[in-house]
Amino acid sequence: MAAINDDFAAVLTGELPLFLAIIVLLGGLLLMLAFRSLLIPLTAAVMNLLAAGATFGVVVAVFQWGWGADLLDVGTGPIEAFMPVFFLAILFGLSMDYQVFLVSRMREEWLHSNDNTRAVTVGVADTSRVITAAAAIMIVVFGSFVLGGDRFVAEIGLGLAFAIAVDAFVLRTTLVPALMHMFGRANWWMPRWRSISKI
Repeated sequence: MAAINDDFAAVLTGELPLFLAIIVLLGGLLLMLAFRSLLIPLTAAVMNLLAAGATFGVVVAVFQWGWGADLLDVGTGPIEAFMPVFFLAILFGLSMDYQVFLVSRMREEWLHSNDNTRAVTVGVADTSRVITAAAAIMIVVFGSFVLGGDRFVAEIGLGLAFAIAVDAFVLRTTLVPALMHMFGRANWWMPRWRSISKI
């Protein structure tokens, strides 16, 4: 079993960059088509990678290095080999939901007013309460997994609860709007080949 687990971990580790590249590229392509923008998909990809990196850091710190493991009564040891793939798949799905919900409202206001500052302000004002409420519910649900006494389930619960907290309260409702304010009208720019192809 030790040899099987070692081979399985090696295969997953080797394929992780390809898996990450595929989900980032496909997610970016879908956002580009939905919002007709280059900056919005790039911003979303960076935010997703930040959330994933923070999540991996917390899971390793608690379950492998033992920071607070005694308090949670989960013990220490190596992280399961498939956890990075599992977390990436779930996190990118949840993050894309928040991104689409937030930016869809911004785009509606942009098309109506052609004012980026107003679009970002109205988008955040109209969606932030729903995003934070939905995130709070999921944080409580996933956080309860930590109390079950099973180390594997606790890894999933803590990782997802922390990822959603960072994504909803730091990235989507704070950093993304700040960057979109800073980028201005460039948020909604697309190369001219999009318009040429329609002629």
